[in-house]
Amino acid sequence: MITVVGSINMDLVVRANRFPKQGETALGDLYTTIPGGKGANQAVAAARLGEAVQMIGAVGTDAFGDELLKGLASENIDIGMVKRVDGTSGIANILLSEGDNRIIVVPGANHAIEAHELEALESKLSASDIVILQLELPIPVVQKTLEICHKHNVPTILNPAPADAYTKELLPYATYLTPNETEAEEIFGAGWEQSIEQYPNRLIVTLGKKGARYFDGRKHVLVEGFETQAIDTTGAGDTFNGAFAVALVENMPFEEAVRYANAAASLSVEKFGAQGGMPFRQEVLERMGDDKK
Repeated sequence: MITVVGSINMDLVVRANRFPKQGETALGDLYTTIPGGKGANQAVAAARLGEAVQMIGAVGTDAFGDELLKGLASENIDIGMVKRVDGTSGIANILLSEGDNRIIVVPGANHAIEAHELEALESKLSASDIVILQLELPIPVVQKTLEICHKHNVPTILNPAPADAYTKELLPYATYLTPNETEAEEIFGAGWEQSIEQYPNRLIVTLGKKGARYFDGRKHVLVEGFETQAIDTTGAGDTFNGAFAVALVENMPFEEAVRYANAAASLSVEKFGAQGGMPFRQEVLERMGDDKK
């Protein structure tokens, strides 16, 4: 069982042919709402790849909350530990343009979770094969979850996004840390390439289409990405983390686990929407096979 402790948002997506300059109003060509949130995205990514997944989080009592819960349930994700709180669900305002995205997150119900609530869920966490976390929940909640998992020797993947919420007290309790290149620089500074040597097979830095990099204890390893035609990069990192968790649970060799996650992420950017492009197992295996030819 993979447990995801994280955010559940509704993505409010706007697309334009270019990003507006500061103070400028630009004309867009699309608006839609799509279920998202880094936690929910990672849960969906793992579930589509065939693993049992349970979600710990919160949504509001608004219409978005109803829709978000329905969406998770439709992916066969156990939502028994997702609570409803008075008020609005979390939202992410996403602007798409020029093959990239800019995102503003408003936490809403996600920040209604309190650290002490995780104590009541200790048995669920301790029975997990792996636990995935991000930083869109209150940091005390993340810290408490990591401490419980560390106590029970349950491996954890901490995706430190948004990086400005990261604190160094989290790292000793996390089994794996998976920042992207920008987040790695914010956390470790401009010399993050040297910093990964301090955390062999623990710190994996994702590099977009270039792949991912880590230190195996003897050498730096660059696991190259896959050729892809990006339509929407939203959720690529979440797909990587969900797929990486699946690969670890299935006991893939470490480098192969990273490669599997790269393949899944490369597929996710080929369709619109964070969850809309997340692949199923056979698609990932086919992409990995094509790369070997």
